[in-house]
Amino acid sequence: MSCTLVLGGARSGKSGYAEQLAHASGKEVVVVATARAGDAEMAARIAQHRGRRPAHWRTVEEELALASVLRAHCAPGRLVLVDCLTLWLSNLLFCDGRIWPEVGEVALPERFHQERAALLDLLDAGTEGEIVLVSNEVGMGIVPWGAVSRCFADEAGWLNQAVAACADRAVLVAAGLPLVLKGDAC
Repeated sequence: MSCTLVLGGARSGKSGYAEQLAHASGKEVVVVATARAGDAEMAARIAQHRGRRPAHWRTVEEELALASVLRAHCAPGRLVLVDCLTLWLSNLLFCDGRIWPEVGEVALPERFHQERAALLDLLDAGTEGEIVLVSNEVGMGIVPWGAVSRCFADEAGWLNQAVAACADRAVLVAAGLPLVLKGDAC
């Protein structure tokens, strides 16, 4: 297995860069889309991402069970592009429908722990084929206001660190420009 983590801020070009990697691979591409269209603006963002992908790429939508989908779709001669880990993380934080407190302790849903562990176990063990994982780098700004926002920033940072440790390559994209952090240039 080959695994690449592509990090960047909002509108940094990380998804476009990951799509370039997928196209350049010459492999069959399966896109795992983790976004949830909760409103019209998010639906438009999802449509924009769909619209720029080649029609022959297969898309699988999965909001929570990412490791299971990767197990099902990773194969020799195939590249699986996951866009994106931070939306998946958000989905897991709110998967049980709870209302989060403004202040105080944040108790993560049990499914959050299960799905995160399953993903990291799969990446650590390896799979057949190639995986490209897109994630937001959220730790370069100020500490967020509110317990749930701080929890999200913490969990996103820890997830990115854990995935980068498992990955063969890690690339930071800023202003559309890739900077290789780990491994060979892509």
